[in-house]
Amino acid sequence: MLGQWDIDQAICVSHTSKENTVLRSGISPEKVFMVPNAVDTAMFTPSPKRLNCDEIVIVVVSRLVYRKGADLLVEVIPEVCRLFPKVHFIVGGDGPKRVRLEEMREKFSLQDRVEMLGAVPHAQVRSVLISGHIFLNSSLTEAFCIAILEAASCGLLTVSTRVGGVPEVLPDDMIVLAEPAPGDMVRAVKKAIDMLPGIDPQIMHLRMKELYSWDDVAKRTEIVYDRAMESPTTNLLDRLPRYLTCGSWAGKLFCLVMIINYLLWRLLEFLQPAVGIEEVPDIGPLHAHLGSRNDEAQEK
Repeated sequence: MLGQWDIDQAICVSHTSKENTVLRSGISPEKVFMVPNAVDTAMFTPSPKRLNCDEIVIVVVSRLVYRKGADLLVEVIPEVCRLFPKVHFIVGGDGPKRVRLEEMREKFSLQDRVEMLGAVPHAQVRSVLISGHIFLNSSLTEAFCIAILEAASCGLLTVSTRVGGVPEVLPDDMIVLAEPAPGDMVRAVKKAIDMLPGIDPQIMHLRMKELYSWDDVAKRTEIVYDRAMESPTTNLLDRLPRYLTCGSWAGKLFCLVMIINYLLWRLLEFLQPAVGIEEVPDIGPLHAHLGSRNDEAQEK
């Protein structure tokens, strides 16, 4: 419960994340704001040429670790390949679970149907995404999942585990959700394949531009920062007694850490005074600044 005494405002990327933060930290719900992530829709655009559905490509771009459901992929991919002969997989990413996927590919002789790319730099993620029809996310826990936004912005239909804040990210007609179990994931992939003829990547991209914007995220974040700046400050002497209530040993440890941090801060201020540092000019509220720039662009 330490957080409720030190935090003026908090930002979470989904309502699920907000609920977890409030329950685990004891922070008042009025101090926690939900500001989602966004996607650079100018960078993640669909392929100019619509892909043929004669051969369906399912894309996975993820760190190959337990939390991202790599073990789930090991069971899902062979079954999907067995049920749908025209499906191929492209797996981008690296991690300790990559060896399991390599072994799966060898065991079921899927070398010609499962392409392992290894680590993919972020600048090259779009080129991988536009090679496919469906994006598969097998995460076991996720507060938001920007990868889903990037895939949808490129026009891919998403199949994802129903975990954390994922159900909040996309409208129902842009994502097929499943429980983090092999059988349900395979069912979701089948449903997504049936939906593909009705998916228009260009329309999906335009919808993502309307739903998510980093400018909107910046404006909403600034509001939270302004509220934090307006919150009354509490000096160290007033906070120390509160730390003591955290436990007979933990309370004393928290007090000691805070005192050491305070002394280090004062020492650094003494050794490195703010001399010769140019003050950053105040440009006013961010939303006003962005608005004036938009007005100038329209006049031009």
